[in-house]
Amino acid sequence: MAFSSLFTLIDDIASILDDVALMTKTAAKKTVGVVGDDLALNANQVAGAGAERELPIVWAVAKGSFINKAVLIPIALLLSAFLPSLIVPLLMLGGAYLCFEGVEKLLHKFLSQAQKQEQHKPQDRFNEAEKIKGAIRTDFILSAEIIIIALGELTQADLSTRIVALLLIGIGITAFVYGLVALIVKADDFGLYLMQKGTPTQHIGRAILLIMPKFMRSLNVIGTLAMFLVGGGIFVHNLDFIHHFLEQYGFADGWTSNLAALIIGLIIGLLACGVVLPMIKIFGKH
Repeated sequence: MAFSSLFTLIDDIASILDDVALMTKTAAKKTVGVVGDDLALNANQVAGAGAERELPIVWAVAKGSFINKAVLIPIALLLSAFLPSLIVPLLMLGGAYLCFEGVEKLLHKFLSQAQKQEQHKPQDRFNEAEKIKGAIRTDFILSAEIIIIALGELTQADLSTRIVALLLIGIGITAFVYGLVALIVKADDFGLYLMQKGTPTQHIGRAILLIMPKFMRSLNVIGTLAMFLVGGGIFVHNLDFIHHFLEQYGFADGWTSNLAALIIGLIIGLLACGVVLPMIKIFGKH
């Protein structure tokens, strides 16, 4: 009887772990767009810092990110337990924010003259404390979006599975993003080290120094596209009339569904900017 109970317990644990693994994998896939943007934003936070301060800054922001998720995960679980009807509206609000931020980036890049004017101004002194605070604030917004998106995929799971899955996603994504950021910001130093080692590794070091600036620029582009894909995808999957319309015209499967999500995301972002940016200007004057 004791062995039978033990085997039953082991079987139950294995079943729970299988559920957790499956749900965590599914939820993590949905957050990949936000993770890409998180990576792109944080990799640029150390721009202007001395080489010896790059890793301490990354570590300080990573600790802030863990704290953010320690606050957000219990709030998300309380919502799912007591106010589950708010999850989808919050998810869509977060999606609208992503689309808004994506359009704002495009407007800043292609329409604003501020960037060109900034090139002729002297560079401000690097303020490490302000950089860290700003990065942690940005991480809080992106972390909230990651947790809400993940929670949206875990609504059918039981409470224990949701708790473990969200913890795994929160810890795993934070470790992945900031570990990769640390590697990226030190890649140029590694390339320089290889160049100084001598002939066998000079070409590798030179290639790293050549590739990394282009990689960082591509990361920004990928992050912006991902914002539209994730944000637009949230509206496509949660507004029935949009989903049925796309399904009717054959835009519900394959690469066409991604194209549809991209276009919907761009439209949502333009609408959000049309509302939010004038309000910022109006209230900013007071």
